Amino acid sequence: MSALTETWQIHNRINIYLLDAIEEAHLTDTLSSKGRNVGEQFAHINNVRLMWLKAADASLLEGLPKIEKGNISKENLTDAMNRSAAAIEQLFDRSVDGKIKGFKPHATAFLGYLISHESHHRGQIMLALKQSGHPVSQKVQYGIWEWGVR
Repeated sequence: MSALTETWQIHNRINIYLLDAIEEAHLTDTLSSKGRNVGEQFAHINNVRLMWLKAADASLLEGLPKIEKGNISKENLTDAMNRSAAAIEQLFDRSVDGKIKGFKPHATAFLGYLISHESHHRGQIMLALKQSGHPVSQKVQYGIWEWGVR
């Protein structure tokens, strides 16, 4: 397993760890009436992965579900995010000369981009939960930083 692949797997595991810690009813928590709610934030993460897969290697999209607003549940989000994460992992494994089609400069920067984007939304998720009176536990707040633990 490459360092890129392992780092991606750790990152996705943390996303799922956070999702697991959220009660189903709190997926509708939001920062504002105009912004995405918690469930929509997770759906957006998944759907942006699909957008990149389409651009970089559309063959990896087969069977991957786009999450629509009316189809948001913890079960659907967990399944979709794990499946899209596996496809991104395959994209890294297939990268030719460390390049990702449609992204400059290289696969390592693409990994950094994905992690930055998704972590931004993780922060929005945690803030929306906190401001809605449903903060994740302190264990989860610290647990998202446990990158070395399996």
